[in-house]
Amino acid sequence: MRKALFIVIFFCFSCSNNLLNKLDKPVENRISKKEAIKRVPPEQRSAMEWLIAHMPENDKKSLSLEFLITNSEYAFKSKKHFPWAKHVPDQIFLNYVLPYASLNERRDEWRKDFFYKFSPLVKNANSAYEGAAILNNKIFEMVGVEYSTKRPKADQSPYESIEAGLASCTGLSFLLIDACRSVGIPARFVGTPMWYNDSGNHSWVEIWDGEWHFTGAAEPVENQLNQVWFADLASKAKIGDMKYGIFAATWNKTGLYFPMDWLPGIKKYNAVDVTDRYLTQTKIDSGVVAVSIRVLNNTGERESVDIIVTGENNYFFEGQSKNETYDMNDHLTVFLPKGKVFTIKSKNDSQILEVENECLVSLSVK
Repeated sequence: MRKALFIVIFFCFSCSNNLLNKLDKPVENRISKKEAIKRVPPEQRSAMEWLIAHMPENDKKSLSLEFLITNSEYAFKSKKHFPWAKHVPDQIFLNYVLPYASLNERRDEWRKDFFYKFSPLVKNANSAYEGAAILNNKIFEMVGVEYSTKRPKADQSPYESIEAGLASCTGLSFLLIDACRSVGIPARFVGTPMWYNDSGNHSWVEIWDGEWHFTGAAEPVENQLNQVWFADLASKAKIGDMKYGIFAATWNKTGLYFPMDWLPGIKKYNAVDVTDRYLTQTKIDSGVVAVSIRVLNNTGERESVDIIVTGENNYFFEGQSKNETYDMNDHLTVFLPKGKVFTIKSKNDSQILEVENECLVSLSVK
């Protein structure tokens, strides 16, 4: 009798340990898709099924069921809470509101925190467009993050950027995307591995409000979307080119990978080629070229300085160079006619330029 009782107790203890071990294991090993769907309300079940089917394989090995449940709960809470979110088509919601990440960034549990943090900012917004513009104007100062090439790494998650107080255009974009998604605004990560003239790469954000709009994260132009410093650069991107094209991240399986310049060679995150949407953004006279101007101090950092450009026929342009708080490829730019001679000067330096091709003029702080 004692032996039988010992066997029963041992069996129960073993089962209990096995269950606890399973609960500590990742989603893929701990629960079935059926179990995950059963744990959420009926109206969330098809979305949970879609999420598990489309989430990156490595996330299935590392994220917990509770992470997924909270993510789903607050994605649907935003869908009910904000008027624009109620009219988002299912496929847009699944792909660009529900996901907890865009690419390879660290998986933060931002959904609940951001919902309560950013909802008050957009409570009076009348559309997703207006809400996104408000967020871009306010959240970066609110959480204490600014652009800097001195950030710890390029692909920072939202909380990594908040902890550092600094972020690249990639980290800033991840942060704005998740802020938008937290209040039911469909948002996606967009970027190019290299501008057509090999001057650098860039990342930015698109938001959906009946159609896709674009904006630079932490680069608001008042309350307007589709107004960016890189419009001319983007208008010369190359469709179908994995180096010079423009791509949007997606969780749909497209057969095309997102070319991450910070992790070259990694081809496991899906993308859509959206280059054609940017080719008509600007129409520049073929007789003029872009001349970018920067002013460097003795450590090689950019300074904000008053600039004057003068030329033939009383040509006069006045502007201000940009400092290190702006994207490293964002410079004061003026379009000048080919074959003409101009003087570009600051308080302490000047250059005479005969315009032939696009160029970057560097002045110094003496």
